[in-house]
Amino acid sequence: MSGARLRIAVVANTAWYLHNFRRNLMRALLQDGHQVIAVGGDGAFAQRLREQGFEHREVAFSGAGTRPWREAATVLALRRVLRRDRVDLVLSYTPKGNLYAALAGRGLPVAQVMNVSGLGRSTTSPGVASRVVDVLYRHTVSRAAWVFFQNDDDRRLFVDRGYVSVARSSRLPGSGVDLQAFTAAPLPSLQPGTCVFLMVARLLWDKGVREYVDAARMLRAQWPQARFQLLGPLDASPRSGVPRAVLDGWVAEGVVEYLGETDDIRPHLQAADCLVLPSYREGVSRALLEGAACARPLVATDVPGCRDVVDAGRSGLLCRSADAGSLAAQMAAVLRMPAAQRSAMGAAGRAKVEREFDEQLVVDAYRRCIASLPDAAPRNSAS
Repeated sequence: MSGARLRIAVVANTAWYLHNFRRNLMRALLQDGHQVIAVGGDGAFAQRLREQGFEHREVAFSGAGTRPWREAATVLALRRVLRRDRVDLVLSYTPKGNLYAALAGRGLPVAQVMNVSGLGRSTTSPGVASRVVDVLYRHTVSRAAWVFFQNDDDRRLFVDRGYVSVARSSRLPGSGVDLQAFTAAPLPSLQPGTCVFLMVARLLWDKGVREYVDAARMLRAQWPQARFQLLGPLDASPRSGVPRAVLDGWVAEGVVEYLGETDDIRPHLQAADCLVLPSYREGVSRALLEGAACARPLVATDVPGCRDVVDAGRSGLLCRSADAGSLAAQMAAVLRMPAAQRSAMGAAGRAKVEREFDEQLVVDAYRRCIASLPDAAPRNSAS
C-alpha cells in the first residue's frame, strides 16, 4: 500500500549475509519510514548491524543441517519473532530463509516477498532431501505475495515446476553492487605471461575450487610468474566444504595462495588482474559483480548466475562447468592477452554493471514492490 509505514522483517540464514548483501536495502527502507528488523544468526555481524542502528533478532539457522527437530525449532523461533514484533511484511533470502519464513508465517497476517538467489544443493541433487524440498516449495512459494529471481533460468524452473506463476514473479539484477564502494582501478600486471588470478568464494566443492586448483597446476609450468589466489571462508560441512587439511596441502604444494577471509575484498580485487569463479551454479554471483565493478576481466563457468554477468569475449571468458581443462584454457587466454586487451575487458565489465547491476536498481524494485502490495498494509500496529 503506497505511503504505508510497515514493520518489515528481513530474514536470512546469517547476519553475515544481511550485513554484506542487504544492509543498503535495509537502510533505504528505514529512510522511507518503515521499521526494519534484521532476523538471522547472532555473532560479530549481528553486533555490527546493531551498531549501525538496525534492530536484530537472533534466530539460529543450521546451515546445511537436516535434523527435523532442529529445523522445526528454527521455524518456531522465527514464528515467535513475527508474532512478538507484529511484523507486517517479510523480505526473505537464502533457501532456508525463504522456506522457513513461509512456514513461520502460516496463519499470521504477514505478507512475504521471497528472493530466490539460487536453488540450493538440496534442490539440484537427487534424493530424499530433494523430494522434501520440492514439497516445501510447492506449499510455500505459491503463497508468497511476490517472488524475485536473480536469473531467468531459476525463474523458468520454478514456473515450469508449478511453484510460482509468471504474473507474481520477476527478475532482479542479483543483489546488485554498490558502485560507489567498488570503483574501477588500473590492472597491476602489464606484461603477457604475468597475471594474478583471484577466486573469491566460500570454499565449497560446488563453487569449483577443485577445478581452479587443478587449472592452476596445469598453468604453472608454462607460466611460472602467474599467481593463483583463493579468498573466502572455509565451510564446516563435511560433505560440501573443502577440508582444512586439503587446503593446507594445496598451499604447501605452492599451487595456490590462500588469503583467508576478509570483511573488505576491495584491496584484494585491486591487487588482482583477473577474477575467476568456476561455480557449478549461482543466483547471480556477487563476487563477479564486484570484480567487474573494479574493472577486472572475468573467467567464469557458462552456467546460470555466472553467464548473466559475463559478456563472453567482451568483459570476460566462459568455460565449461566442472571441467578444469576448459577453465585452464580460458585462463591461459588471459595470460596471453596484452595489457590493453585485459584493460578493455575490465572496462566493458564496469560498463555492464553500471547499466544492469547497480544496487540502486534493486532498492528501487523493492520500493515499487512494497508500494504495490495490497497484503502489506500495516495490520499489526495495534497492541
